[in-house]
Amino acid sequence: MRRFWLVCLMLVLSAPVLAGVKVLATVPEWGALAREIGGARVDVFIATHALQDPHRIEARPALIARARAARLLIATGADLEVGWLPILLRESGNPHIQPGQPGYLEAARYVVLRDVPQQVDRAMGDVHPDGDPHFHLDPRNIPPVARALAARLMQVDPDGSATYQANLDAFLLRWQAALRRWEAEGARLAGLPVLQVHRAFGYLFHWLGMQSRGELEPKPGIEPTSGHLARIVERQRAAPARLIVRAAYQSDAAARWVAERAGIPLVVLPYTVGGSPDAGDLFGLFDATLARLQGALR
Repeated sequence: MRRFWLVCLMLVLSAPVLAGVKVLATVPEWGALAREIGGARVDVFIATHALQDPHRIEARPALIARARAARLLIATGADLEVGWLPILLRESGNPHIQPGQPGYLEAARYVVLRDVPQQVDRAMGDVHPDGDPHFHLDPRNIPPVARALAARLMQVDPDGSATYQANLDAFLLRWQAALRRWEAEGARLAGLPVLQVHRAFGYLFHWLGMQSRGELEPKPGIEPTSGHLARIVERQRAAPARLIVRAAYQSDAAARWVAERAGIPLVVLPYTVGGSPDAGDLFGLFDATLARLQGALR
């Protein structure tokens, strides 16, 4: 019997320490960032994956249970999750992750949003009144969110402050080095005219100096008709785009129809972490994105 209890004690002592902070991220990019900053001290669950439209998620019971157990929730904000996050927060009954509490973090509050509309009405489609929420695709927007996340983790888990600060410092060093490399690699994309399926890549185009020739959607969130797509192909004669880009989670049909008739490449970009096999983390996301754009030009 004594030997039995000794073996049990050894197993307990040798078992890995469970993560102390349960983090719920609404989208993969913030889940990946939480793992970079939190390391072994966090247990991260991501509400969506890269092949889902982040605008259209259901607050299912399993997700509500995750929210109920979370100590920190990190969301994009800027109305990206407006269709489902308020329901999730309400149904969770978790006071720690409600807006205004230390356990609720909106990344959009730490960046300057682009394309803020002067006015908004339902006739404009799915327009975000606070501005374009797809700001993670400009890598210069990642560091301010990383700093805010580290500060919030220190607030909800003060015992891990030294770890979070060290992880943040190491991440920012790696990120700045990667940013210099990406900007050098992406220099040849400056001025490249492109079409996109949905207005999801504005920050990427702005960062790289690419020129948007518009979207295949007639209005944000509205499926294009065949007549609308035909007009886009016709417009190629006066203002030609050289590529069409779509996110991995978006339908292929309209983009392929236009690409075939306009005689230009269709490039599928990961959009977020996990959107392609080589976009396994935030660094891989931008490596893969640049590789696909440059590969299409070749």
